Amino acid sequence: MIIGICGKTNVGKSSFFKAATMIDVEIANRRFVTINPNVGIGYVIVDCVCKEFGVKCNPKNSICKNGKRFIPIKLVDVAGLIPGAHEGRGLGNKFLDDLRQASAFIHIVDASGLTDAEGNPTQGYDPSFDVEFVKEEIDLWFVDVVKRALGKIGKAQSKAELIKMLAEQLSGLEVKKEQIEAVLEKVWISDVENFARTIRKISKPMLIAANKIDLEQAQKNFEILKEKFKDLIIVPTSADYEIALKKAAEAGLIDYLPGNDFQILDKSKLSEQQLKALEKIKALIEKYGSTGVQDCLNKAVFELLGYIVVYPVEDENKLCDKNGNILPDAFLMPKGSTALDLAFKIHTEIGEKFVAAIDARTKKRLSKEYVLKNNDVIRIMTSR
Repeated sequence: MIIGICGKTNVGKSSFFKAATMIDVEIANRRFVTINPNVGIGYVIVDCVCKEFGVKCNPKNSICKNGKRFIPIKLVDVAGLIPGAHEGRGLGNKFLDDLRQASAFIHIVDASGLTDAEGNPTQGYDPSFDVEFVKEEIDLWFVDVVKRALGKIGKAQSKAELIKMLAEQLSGLEVKKEQIEAVLEKVWISDVENFARTIRKISKPMLIAANKIDLEQAQKNFEILKEKFKDLIIVPTSADYEIALKKAAEAGLIDYLPGNDFQILDKSKLSEQQLKALEKIKALIEKYGSTGVQDCLNKAVFELLGYIVVYPVEDENKLCDKNGNILPDAFLMPKGSTALDLAFKIHTEIGEKFVAAIDARTKKRLSKEYVLKNNDVIRIMTSR
């Protein structure tokens, strides 16, 4: 899974990327700091089932800390957009090409209004415009791609043939056949613009990170954004505060679980300036619940994309793999996935030799059509 971090230039995209991955990247208050995409691993964080089963797990594909499972996802921070990007303005063509494989977008908005549409320093700018123009640029990119695709497929003889051809032409955008089928039930291909915009919305949904929420004007603008864009998920975010907390945690100064509050471990080790800074961060967390960075990742995966977490094991009684590792893997699966889908996710050969699945909680035998539930612990049985 790939989550794209997008937005206009100079709004804090690279700061968000660093806050999510703690990878050092260039951060500066100027336009087009990022040219080549930054790529790294972030984590969605969920309650691990180890607590429910009363076991100590040995994760292989993820991490478990105090009953919290950290499941990796790939993040791509791309060059900033400016109006006209789909026509090649700024680094538009490169930006859009770098986002082709993303499953969803986290759109970073400078909620403080301190940068104009092209990323230049200003005062009193309305960030609502950024929400609209970035979405419009990405939608118009899809419109262009769909128009080119239609020029290549000619006249399809049936709806099934049309869907097949469109799926082939749009595969570079990671658009799935099922998504095309769903859109054609609502919008026919002759309405190209509406079709393309709907495909984008379904195949690459977007949430808004209202960044710089630590600034007073950003907090005012956040309320305006919520009122104006009720159909969007908008998360109050301070990438700078998240970076500060993670650095303090790494230094052993605080106990911090991303997406939550923090505790100072020893005040005597902190300067007066550091204590005041942490007080400001704590006040923000008390108001909004977190710095927002972890919330953006979790909401993108579990709300926008509708994924669930499933734990495959090879022994449903001991909850382990063949090497004795307890709850070794946590897989992110699309809602509606079946036991057979899980088998193929583990390995193609396991999917091909699928016989049945076993629910580790109930010990019941499950068919290949069984629809997985969040936090299922499943053993896949195969033929020899």
